Amino acid sequence: MRSLITAVLLGLTALQAAAQQQPVDVAGVKYEAVAEAGGQKLQLNGAGIRYKFVVKVYTAGLYLNAKAGTPEAVLANTGPKRLHIQMLRDIDGNELGKLFTKGMEDNASREEFARAITGVLRIADIFARKKKLASGEHFSVEWLPGTGTVVYVNGTRVEGDPIKEPEFFNVLLKIWLGKSPADAQLKDALLGVQRGGARQGS
Repeated sequence: MRSLITAVLLGLTALQAAAQQQPVDVAGVKYEAVAEAGGQKLQLNGAGIRYKFVVKVYTAGLYLNAKAGTPEAVLANTGPKRLHIQMLRDIDGNELGKLFTKGMEDNASREEFARAITGVLRIADIFARKKKLASGEHFSVEWLPGTGTVVYVNGTRVEGDPIKEPEFFNVLLKIWLGKSPADAQLKDALLGVQRGGARQGS
């Protein structure tokens, strides 16, 4: 009897482990359970949808080297991190850059924002040069210890040196995880608290 119970428990553990490796479907966009940044494996911490009123604007997924359920834990993690965003509607590049800049300014202290200003200007310039992000296009921002922050648009690394300031990536994350997040439900989703819009294994 004991061996049967043990076998059942082991089977349930295996099923749970397999479920954790399933991709997450967010509005038709698949976020793999594991991604790579700087040669290191990261796990999906959470993914969700950014809504503006009732309109779906983009999906976002956050990858870390260890699960984190609070903004403080995410920001305190000094390992590699990856934020992936896929557009669900067309948006002007200048508009997106301005929204990101405002989100960073609203959620960072004056000192943090000042230390991150080089990266703030760089990310705004990247989107301004792109002119428009169409529905289906995507970009990723990665923090790599010892390297800095690098940006990929549609899978291609943006030319230029990495953003060296370590404060920048956390200031960027505060757009979604700060005290005045872009979308409160998306904040929960990125922290692994799903409230609709994402489901495992589909």
